[in-house]
Amino acid sequence: LDRVSTLTYDTLGFGEFDDFPETSEPVWILGKEFNALTEKEDILSHVTSRLWFTYRKNFPPIGGTGPTSDTGWGCMLRCGQMILGEALVRRHLGRDWRWVRSQSQREDYISILNAFLDKKDGYYSLHQIAQMGVGEGKSIGQWYGPNTVAQVLKKLAVFDSWSRLTVHVAMDNTVVIEEIKRLCMPWLDYGGAACVDLQGGMPEPNGCLEGACALAEEETALWKPLLLLIPLRLGLSDINEAYIETLKQCFQLPQSLGVIGGKPNHAHYFIGYVGEELIYLDPHTTQPAVEPCEDSQVPDDTYHCQHPPCRMHICEIDPSIAVGFFCRTEDDFDDWCMRFRKLSHTRAGLPMFELVDCQPSHFACSVDVLNLNPDFSDSDRLERFFDSEDEEFEILSL
Repeated sequence: LDRVSTLTYDTLGFGEFDDFPETSEPVWILGKEFNALTEKEDILSHVTSRLWFTYRKNFPPIGGTGPTSDTGWGCMLRCGQMILGEALVRRHLGRDWRWVRSQSQREDYISILNAFLDKKDGYYSLHQIAQMGVGEGKSIGQWYGPNTVAQVLKKLAVFDSWSRLTVHVAMDNTVVIEEIKRLCMPWLDYGGAACVDLQGGMPEPNGCLEGACALAEEETALWKPLLLLIPLRLGLSDINEAYIETLKQCFQLPQSLGVIGGKPNHAHYFIGYVGEELIYLDPHTTQPAVEPCEDSQVPDDTYHCQHPPCRMHICEIDPSIAVGFFCRTEDDFDDWCMRFRKLSHTRAGLPMFELVDCQPSHFACSVDVLNLNPDFSDSDRLERFFDSEDEEFEILSL
């Protein structure tokens, strides 16, 4: 067992983390390939530039009278913030943006960070996620699974008129292309033709909050940037090894936002892999809550992990995960579909989900119910299975 995989930021000083292994195997991080022997600084710069959300303490009480810290229960909420934060960085700053310590902050960057500060009025603050989760059946302070946090982020994104993301949660292990294109181009009618008014003007909204006329940027007039989240269960109590190569391949796609998951009740944000080890950011350290400065700059050192990230063997990951992808344009999405189909034909492993052009007419009744007969004498494995995620997942065919 790798030493780092069993330790968290609370138990180690920053200087005690293992460096990247001296290996000629490629390092893949969020769709970018690196050489660990010659590009170590580039790897660390790339990791440090990701938004790192951890437990915080001494923030305003959630709901006015609730918790002032999320230590012990907010790790999956923080992982949800990280995968969404990566989507917002891609959306507003671009995939090549890099964070430099003490450098003057861009206005868009400050706006992104403000959306996650621990206060009640941030679009994606812990306060908002925790309170929106009540509608998903999770009381404040209760642990979330990947599906719950995905559903909550989908609801919160509706209120973010600045980012104008389409957050789609693909259920039943199926991504329906037609469904996504309707969501990202809502001014198209159901046949795929634009709804144009009689004077030949701009497309009118089709049952949407806003139409194309209201968009500030020309590119989003045609396509609302897509955050695609796919909750999956890749086995019962342990990940089925047949999915390991496919999971690794997800990190190679340029649209990759990584994976949220971890171990039962112990969430991590996985951003890549090297060899048989997953690379991840760990939310399990408690830092003081941050307030913006008077000049509206945000003290942001604690929002960037400035040491080598943690690693764990891929077989240790809990089978309950959510995979994320970001498609800024329709071309990005078409490219993602093409790349995924190409991977599906390599037969390097079982596909984790299905990509279909349109929703099958038999979709609602196409899922076979597996008769699971667990060994009740194996109580530890049963407890791990049922406690790791109490939401509805289809068990993928083995």
